[in-house]
Amino acid sequence: MIFLSNNAQQQPAQRRGGCLRGCLIGLAIYFGLSFLFGLMLGDMFSSSTVKLEDYSVYKLELSGNLVEQGQAANPFADALSDLPGYNKTQTSGLDQILENIRLAENDDKIKGIYLYGGDMSMAPASAKAIRDRLLQFKQRSGKWVIAYSDSYNGTNYYVATAADKIYLNAVGTIGWHGTLAQKTYFTRLMEKIGVEMQILKVGTYKSAVEPYFRTSMSEADKQQTMLYLQGIWDEYLSAVSVSRGISTEALNNYADEYMDIQAAEKYVAYNMVDTLVYREDMDEILRVMTGSKDYKLMSTGKLAQVERPKAKLPNRIAVLYADGGIGSDNSTDGITAKAILKQVKEITKDEQVKAVVFRVNSPGGSADASEEIWHGVKTMQAKGLPVVVSMGDYAASGGYYISCAADYIYAEPTTLTGSIGIFGTIPNVKKLREKVGLDVDQIGTNKHSYMGQTIVTDGMNSEEQAMMQAMIERGYDLFTRRCAEGRKMAQDDIKKIAEGRVWLGKDALQIGLVDSIGNISDAIAKAATLAGIDSYDINYYPKAKDPLEEMLKMISGEPTDEEKMIARIKAFAKEPRVMMLMEPVEIK
Repeated sequence: MIFLSNNAQQQPAQRRGGCLRGCLIGLAIYFGLSFLFGLMLGDMFSSSTVKLEDYSVYKLELSGNLVEQGQAANPFADALSDLPGYNKTQTSGLDQILENIRLAENDDKIKGIYLYGGDMSMAPASAKAIRDRLLQFKQRSGKWVIAYSDSYNGTNYYVATAADKIYLNAVGTIGWHGTLAQKTYFTRLMEKIGVEMQILKVGTYKSAVEPYFRTSMSEADKQQTMLYLQGIWDEYLSAVSVSRGISTEALNNYADEYMDIQAAEKYVAYNMVDTLVYREDMDEILRVMTGSKDYKLMSTGKLAQVERPKAKLPNRIAVLYADGGIGSDNSTDGITAKAILKQVKEITKDEQVKAVVFRVNSPGGSADASEEIWHGVKTMQAKGLPVVVSMGDYAASGGYYISCAADYIYAEPTTLTGSIGIFGTIPNVKKLREKVGLDVDQIGTNKHSYMGQTIVTDGMNSEEQAMMQAMIERGYDLFTRRCAEGRKMAQDDIKKIAEGRVWLGKDALQIGLVDSIGNISDAIAKAATLAGIDSYDINYYPKAKDPLEEMLKMISGEPTDEEKMIARIKAFAKEPRVMMLMEPVEIK
């Protein structure tokens, strides 16, 4: 009371003095921040490229998140890295990593590659692309690759075995226990809150909707999941066996020991690593490897800024990225028809573009958007441009739909593809509505005027369910027809391998869903062959995002798991009812 009374009784002159001081402080902060921001902008525009020095080493950090397409270097990152709320999670682009390995292979100033870390979040197909390129780098250049980490998860260890030497922290661990796919089921939770998910689908193996009406995997889902898990594990076993000189039988036995919790000395005894060292010991090892105490470590981001000489060639190959779930035009992330078709328009307007590589990394999504993107592929072909698809980690369901019209399709052996099926899910909130005491009434001019509302508030009756199922059946017929046209197969033959079943790339090759096993470089070479050109520049679509936009994203940080779930529910509610989706599974 006394404190408030004293404030209330301040004299006008005192209040004016306090206001003046506050204004001065505010102006000082404003001009200080403006000056700092000006310096950062000046640095951005004055040092857009990095000069490569002698005794350089490409430090390929196997940590953070791996995305398909890397973004332009952000000049604000170092200045902001210590600010509260700054998201320090590193994001690397697969395209940048592969291009950096190519530069390291051809530039004599780069002495070798140092793989650092072992917990990067990446799927098996991307891991194989990096590993294969590292092996190619060693073979072509004769240079070395070494690896160090405090610990490795299984996928990162698979990549690290491309190295000549693997160093591990003296108390480090290796996640080597086989492959596992884990799924979460919401059926009992929805029962408790009074929500029933009404399911409409075609495809015995279309398991994306199972979490909403089952509490465990169906036998069909177990069958297909085990097949692709075993295929991925077999790839890991085979590759590690060759690189480390350990039999696949022994590697399986080690996995059964659950190597994640074994003593570090055991990894040396089993020849899974070469030497146990501490992180600071790597400095001396790198001095010996480079032959210089003044070696320079170049990160993925820094090396991406090294200027590459470019010839102005008359022909171009466009590489068009489609990465993420396929959503409506209002989606903020992933693939939208609006964004893809905008890129298609740019590509077809450029008369120097002679062929297109469509890089697809998607588990699918909206049926309507998938059809529009499929038509975009046909538009490019109608302009005389050969289209070659390069599949990433996923090209399943809607991801396969947008791929199937291509002139030629490449997949990695561990790409998850197929999943040719379709489903719709409509929540029925009648029990929840009754539980909370919410009543709904409606009136309309026609028999089904109210259907769009009551199938949610009260559930579908048998007639409505038949109408909705007929729509799903038409969607499935169109999907299989598109696949049959694109793959030059009978529709009945497509249906035999469809039913929503997921296939590994190597198995998809055997049944005709893809043409070859290969990576994006193979796809570019094939596109050039189909276009009849020998020399060409490569243009990437979409272009890298603006650094200022990325800075604002970094300040805000990545969304939490709860925020991601809320966003997913909102997006799901906004999507068309018909979906072509394979639920992405985290392989552990």
